[in-house]
Amino acid sequence: MAVNRLSERALKKIMSGETKVPATCIIKFYSNTCPMCHNLKEYYDDISEDKKYSDLYFFAFNLEDGHKIEKLLNFQGTPTIALMRTTSTPQKPKIRIMRDPEEPNDKTWYRTKDIRNFIDKER
Repeated sequence: MAVNRLSERALKKIMSGETKVPATCIIKFYSNTCPMCHNLKEYYDDISEDKKYSDLYFFAFNLEDGHKIEKLLNFQGTPTIALMRTTSTPQKPKIRIMRDPEEPNDKTWYRTKDIRNFIDKER
C-alpha cells in the first residue's frame, strides 16, 4: 500500500476517535528540514509495499503542518514513527510511539528492521 500524506485535520480526526472504521495506521512524522527524514522515505515506502502489511494504512505527516502534534503525542524530533489503532466505536485510538533506537542509523535514524519489529509487536 502506498504512503499517503496526512493533513492536520485528518490526523486530528484519527486521534480524536472520529473515524468509525477499525484500522491500524502507521504514521511517519517528518520535517522538510530533516535529512534523516528524507533518507528514511525510501525504506518506509518499501515497508508499506510489503504484502505482509497489506492490512495496514501507511501515512506521513509533516510537522510543519501542525506544530502542536509533537506535544499532543509527547515526542520530540523527527523522524518519529507511531502506530494508531482505530475502532468502529467513537473512542480515541490506541497510540504507540516507537522508541528511539539504541543504535541510531547515521543516515536514517531508524533501521528498517527496527520499524518492522515495532509494527509486528504493536499491531
